[in-house]
Amino acid sequence: MRSDRGRRPRLEDGYGGRLPQEDAMVRQTRLVGESEEYVGAREELRLAEIGLMRRREEVAALRRALPQGPAVDDYVFLEGPGDLDAGDAPVREVALSELFSGPGRPLIVYHFMYGKLQTSACPMCTLWIDGYNGIAHHVARNADFVIAAAADPPTLRTYARDRGWHRLRLLSCGDSTFKYDLGSEDEDGAQDSTVSVFTRDGDGTVRHTYSAHPRMADDIQERGIDLLTPVWHLLDLTPQGRGDWYPTLDY
Repeated sequence: MRSDRGRRPRLEDGYGGRLPQEDAMVRQTRLVGESEEYVGAREELRLAEIGLMRRREEVAALRRALPQGPAVDDYVFLEGPGDLDAGDAPVREVALSELFSGPGRPLIVYHFMYGKLQTSACPMCTLWIDGYNGIAHHVARNADFVIAAAADPPTLRTYARDRGWHRLRLLSCGDSTFKYDLGSEDEDGAQDSTVSVFTRDGDGTVRHTYSAHPRMADDIQERGIDLLTPVWHLLDLTPQGRGDWYPTLDY
């Protein structure tokens, strides 16, 4: 049987016998009964979606082109056994620089809102991390990825066991200033969700390259890290949209 894997598409390969062109109308379905009004509006939306995709790629390029970030402290975290079901001891210390599994690999840290003033796990973070548990092995092909929380190791691991987070590396920030310095914790211990990216120089120096928070401006309080979960984007495909729906720990 002939395989097409790795073969470059020809112009006649696409939907309807040709590859979609940006300047030619592209029907997304073969359904009968679609009104002329619907077809026209859907085509207008397709062009808007193309514009959004291109702008999103431009923003990603700006992110990649950021100047070299500052060197950061080699923060120390607390970590339990690699097997989540193996109990919570022994607990060992692990430095930020030790979280990189190889040269040239970036490190992604998701700051989990749990611990200190956040006495119960954040439902929104839980939604995010439920998804990360499903894709962590894919991310690991290109980057190292960990979850960091203010909660102590037993508390964090107990919650993770209840959620089934067996594919994730879970770290307690202990008494380090990691979360405060990265803006995911205030002086009183109130928590915030954040994503941070780090790199490690050849001499072992760890550098911060990027962080993002839900709050982007006075009028943008919870949309800054929407790209980190597909849930919102799936809901945005529907006529109802995301509305005012908010996740909970149980349904």
